[in-house]
Amino acid sequence: MEVINDILGYKNRKIYQNDDYFLFSLDSIMLANFVTIRKRDKKILDLGTGNGVIPLIMTLRCDKKIECVEIQKPLYELAMKSIKYNNLDDRIVPYNMDMKDFVTSNNCNQYDLITCNPPFFKNYDKFLNEINEKAIARHEIKITLEEVISISSKLLSNDGNLAIANRPDRLVEMIEYMRKFKIEPKRMRFVYETIDKESTLVLLEGQKNGKGGLKIEKPFILKENGCDTLEYTKIKEVPNETKEL
Repeated sequence: MEVINDILGYKNRKIYQNDDYFLFSLDSIMLANFVTIRKRDKKILDLGTGNGVIPLIMTLRCDKKIECVEIQKPLYELAMKSIKYNNLDDRIVPYNMDMKDFVTSNNCNQYDLITCNPPFFKNYDKFLNEINEKAIARHEIKITLEEVISISSKLLSNDGNLAIANRPDRLVEMIEYMRKFKIEPKRMRFVYETIDKESTLVLLEGQKNGKGGLKIEKPFILKENGCDTLEYTKIKEVPNETKEL
């Protein structure tokens, strides 16, 4: 069923969703707040945008135009509705296409910043969902992690950044593929439900043709003593301020 929801406590941001296809998750919220947006970043792209939640949040962090790509037409149409509802037609430009086909001679080496919250599960995992639309969003049916990072590298400008989210058990792959395609991991942050549990999410940012040197940031803890932590409460109400470098 299609509904329109608030994006957490963010003012002036609502989003169309449909639980038959896709509902945005904590992963997207965390990635949209984690990514570094530099003053000099002019071309920004979100790959596999789903219903557009990451660009919608990022427009609260900066005044730049953001392009986004989504292969599934129902999700693309939800993103379009959200963009129009929030009066962001001049800020967010969506494309309904396979990201593999998005790579052309006209846009290679053009983007200063790319974000992607890719499918977390390999297509042979036992958790494969019966609903095809949800399966495509969650499993590597249409695209693999390696392909996502390869495509990002082709699209990134020299010293452009890629910010990506995934399960911690895929971190080694994330780093290996980044380095394979000349993206040097520069920032990493683990997300924990509580301090005494294993991490459920890792956020990684890398720079194309960047120099070595990886900064591992302090853990992001969601709950403490049964309540949301101050840091989590803060980003649910106001997106992180952009640190323009």
